[in-house]
Amino acid sequence: MYCVAVTFRVHKDHTRAFRARVIRQAKESVDLEPGCSVFDVWTDPERGDEVFLYEIYDDRAAFEAHLQSAHFKAFDAEVAAWVADKKVVTWSGKA
Repeated sequence: MYCVAVTFRVHKDHTRAFRARVIRQAKESVDLEPGCSVFDVWTDPERGDEVFLYEIYDDRAAFEAHLQSAHFKAFDAEVAAWVADKKVVTWSGKA
């Protein structure tokens, strides 16, 4: 198993559009990628400019395939200007 956690800080004037687009990205990832079993999107009203993603892949190769997918590349290009900061953390295996 391969876990990916991403925290985005989004420019305030793009938070609504970003949230809608990332929810679509999550659905496409689970629906189109056999190696992606979980893609959750989390927000907190007290941190309205932050969006947290929690993704589970079969392995690192499945995540690398995700990064090369057409739907990910389209998402990444569309939201690039909306994102003020992005932090990615990964884990392998289960403890």
